[in-house]
Amino acid sequence: MLTKILITILVIVGAVVYLRRGRGNPKNRIVDMPEPHTSPLFSRAIVYTMIAISMLATAGYWGWGWYDDNTIVEVTISSPIEAMTASYQVRKKDIEEQRITTIDGIQIRLSNQERLTVNTLKTD
Repeated sequence: MLTKILITILVIVGAVVYLRRGRGNPKNRIVDMPEPHTSPLFSRAIVYTMIAISMLATAGYWGWGWYDDNTIVEVTISSPIEAMTASYQVRKKDIEEQRITTIDGIQIRLSNQERLTVNTLKTD
């Protein structure tokens, strides 16, 4: 995850440097006359706006994922073999296939016969 973030930041910095300096030495390039109705300031503003919107959308997506993963839910384990039920408070990210980890740090291994029921906690 950290690698993805670092690569994303590196790409953004590279794009900003590229936009500020251009492709190379201006003496070697053939200079075309810009069209009179478009300005470089307008196109740069659009590019920077798109970069900002992209970064905000990414931050929102990561923030929502973190918030949703840390939501506390009530998990009820029903065992048909022992005819018992037990309820625990668990974060969503700690619910796995064969194991859950409660808020208190207790790890509970599940068998194939046990059934999980996940409910949101009621806040009054």
